[in-house]
Amino acid sequence: MTHDDVDLPDWLEPVRAGAAQVTVHELTRFMPPEGDDSLRRGAVLMLFGEGPRGGELLLTERAHHMRSHPGQVSFPGGTIDPGETPVETALREAREEIGLDPSGVSVFGDLPELWLPPSNFAVTPILGWWHEPDEVRVASEDEVHAIHHVVIDDLLEPSHRIRTRHPSGWLGPGFLIGEDKDVLLWGFTAGIIARLFDFIGWTRPWDENQVRDIPSYMMKGQPVVQVPTNTSLDIEDED
Repeated sequence: MTHDDVDLPDWLEPVRAGAAQVTVHELTRFMPPEGDDSLRRGAVLMLFGEGPRGGELLLTERAHHMRSHPGQVSFPGGTIDPGETPVETALREAREEIGLDPSGVSVFGDLPELWLPPSNFAVTPILGWWHEPDEVRVASEDEVHAIHHVVIDDLLEPSHRIRTRHPSGWLGPGFLIGEDKDVLLWGFTAGIIARLFDFIGWTRPWDENQVRDIPSYMMKGQPVVQVPTNTSLDIEDED
């Protein structure tokens, strides 16, 4: 089955079309270096589902005791094992982290491989449609603190959009999620969501003067680097 053969709800078709057209340059200024034997490769699962309020995106909140980026919101994912494809990695990691049954997921696209220079990590986002949702849970407490079923309309709500400020001075996209909108979504994951939604024309005008500092506890394990304020994606590691 090809990506075009996957049966999707109408609201998700712009995401499929956008994923087929978007280039790496429209998502980030960084491209993986060719011929670098030290380059690490990974994959994450950008899983779309449908709930009582419409389209949703499944995100995880990293365990708060992790050595790097505790409490940071991210997609399920991790390092590609030898012999694995990015799709296999994304689905395996989601099963290990949150108990996701991969048989209920239809992969309908992927985004260009995105490079995180400080960690020399090249990550492929895999797009999945949760056509047969089942119960997910925190399957690995060493990795996951909480699971967030984020309504896409809430992500697009202008009052939930902010810019986040890294201690280096870097400014990047951010979202306020969670039941009380007290969970900060920033960095690599927020960058992917924001720029993909920009590309497909879903973004609504919002006040870019709303800036919030990234909490210091999330900086644990963060490489200390200076990054330009116009950097497209953040510098987090994907463990």
